[in-house]
Amino acid sequence: MGRGPFGSRLDVSGKKLQTGVIKRALSFAKPYKRFIVLFLIVTVAGSFLGVVPPLLLKTLLDQILRPGAKYFHSFTALNLLALAAIGTALGSAALSLGSRWFSSRVGEGLIFDLRVALFDHVQRMPLAFFTRTHTGALLSRLNNDVVGAQQAVTGTLGSIVSNIISVVSVLIAMFILEWRITLLSLVLLPLFIIPSRRLGDRIQQATRQQMSLNAAMNTTMTEKFNVSGALLVKLFGRPHEEKGEFSGRAGKVRDIGIRIALFSRVFFVVLGLVAAVGTAVVYWVGGRLVFSGAITAGTVASLAAFVAQLYSPLTQLTSARVDLLTAFVSFERVFEVLDKEQAIVDRPGSTDLVSATGRIEFDHAWFRYPRGSDVSIPSLEEGMPSDMNATQDIVLKDVSFTIEPGQTVALVGPSGAGKTTISMLVPRIYDVIDGAVRIDGRDVRELTQQSLRNAVGFVTQDPHMFHDTIANNLRYAAPDASDDQLVEACKAAYIHDLIASLPDRYDTVVGERGYRLSGGEKQRLAIARVFLKNPAIIVLDEATAHLDSESEALIQRALAAALESRTSIVIAHRLSTIVQADEILVVDGGEIVERGRHSELVGARGTYSELYETQFSRATV
Repeated sequence: MGRGPFGSRLDVSGKKLQTGVIKRALSFAKPYKRFIVLFLIVTVAGSFLGVVPPLLLKTLLDQILRPGAKYFHSFTALNLLALAAIGTALGSAALSLGSRWFSSRVGEGLIFDLRVALFDHVQRMPLAFFTRTHTGALLSRLNNDVVGAQQAVTGTLGSIVSNIISVVSVLIAMFILEWRITLLSLVLLPLFIIPSRRLGDRIQQATRQQMSLNAAMNTTMTEKFNVSGALLVKLFGRPHEEKGEFSGRAGKVRDIGIRIALFSRVFFVVLGLVAAVGTAVVYWVGGRLVFSGAITAGTVASLAAFVAQLYSPLTQLTSARVDLLTAFVSFERVFEVLDKEQAIVDRPGSTDLVSATGRIEFDHAWFRYPRGSDVSIPSLEEGMPSDMNATQDIVLKDVSFTIEPGQTVALVGPSGAGKTTISMLVPRIYDVIDGAVRIDGRDVRELTQQSLRNAVGFVTQDPHMFHDTIANNLRYAAPDASDDQLVEACKAAYIHDLIASLPDRYDTVVGERGYRLSGGEKQRLAIARVFLKNPAIIVLDEATAHLDSESEALIQRALAAALESRTSIVIAHRLSTIVQADEILVVDGGEIVERGRHSELVGARGTYSELYETQFSRATV
């Protein structure tokens, strides 16, 4: 037994559907209840209309074509019957189209709602979620599983309703015509249930495995087909190895697909044989009753047609259990993501940060990265990592400092010391486990995330650019910015002249992650984006790391002007960025081990002095 996303017990074979999953699925369908009601009405009408053709056949054989009958050779009766058959066909076609429209309206609407809900929920997950999650597996939930969930509501449930109504209406008509043959037809009903019990669970388990294998294959494609992955494969000359790895995963998807196809075909072949036997029984028993004069030939023909109509929906109803169990696997996988709690949310009573001055205070802040079980989902992490519940080591220990409005503070120290982690606590990308981080005297946990992040601008070492135009990448910071404002920001970042020289200027597409730009050009564009945002606080995390000496000299002048009236945290190894800071904090092992101005720290002959001698002095050569 395992525990599902709603806390209810669920055996691993899926024999017991979680009531929570069903209720949640129905809750997503509530906005479409009007269309669902109309769908049911149209489906009921179509099912009852399906009873008419066999009755018309009986009328044709017993009353129009039988020699000696009252209507024998009556062209008028034949014409009316033909018109009735055509009218029935047209009515069935119209009802079928209506049923399809209503079901697709519900189904596509459900896909839309689920996808939007998933997208919104995932993008609000903490950063640690994305560091552990395979993108391909996540995309599989957004695409394949959402479609599977939609199929459960519109395809399977709609089919169940339609088939139940069809079975009831056909049975009523059959009992009216000949109750003995009708009862005989129902004797074979258990034979429809046995294959469902035998093969249904196997198909469901295989489908669950197929979904996981598809997600793994999507992960491989996502990792290898982005620019970074493709470049790495080429640089290390491993296309044959990658082909072999992908072939192995694709082969597993192929094998499980063959198994599911075989199970499904066996299932329907067995049910088809049962239906054929039932039809043969009706012919044999009905024929004997005709010989004895108990019923007419038209009645037998009509009953044979009804039996075909009876066994077809019975077959579909029997397979509906399999389809429903399989489809609800998709619902479980979708809700598994939707029900993962977000670690960082606006607390009740949170207020906006208005007109921020930029005063930052770290008050005895302690931090460790969250456990995998707190932020991630095992099924989205290939290989089920063993550290899901492992307690992480302390990353920051009793960190305290204050940055007054307009000041620039530099964080320096060896790699992995905790510098970037400190900067990530300011916009509340992570939360401290003890102590507090305050902006303008207010704990960041008591501020709304939107207003907090509006007040903080970030330029990272490897800034991200969307596969879009330069203008749209800039306007991500300020959607309503005018063209003149874009130009002004780019001039301030010393990138406008380059953009102006391009054939498409600000309409130039930068490529995935900005790979059509050099590292320095991309960073200057990112700095221009921050200028456009105009935040009270700026964090520069190795923002000049990829600039050559000439570009750095230009950007330093731009940064000096931009940082003059703003609070800033600068993480850098370059001497030119560090020397002018109002205060330098030396971080080592998650602690602040030294603090002061450049000249003071060099003269103290401590950790900073060693870093200066070993790393920064080369910048002056």
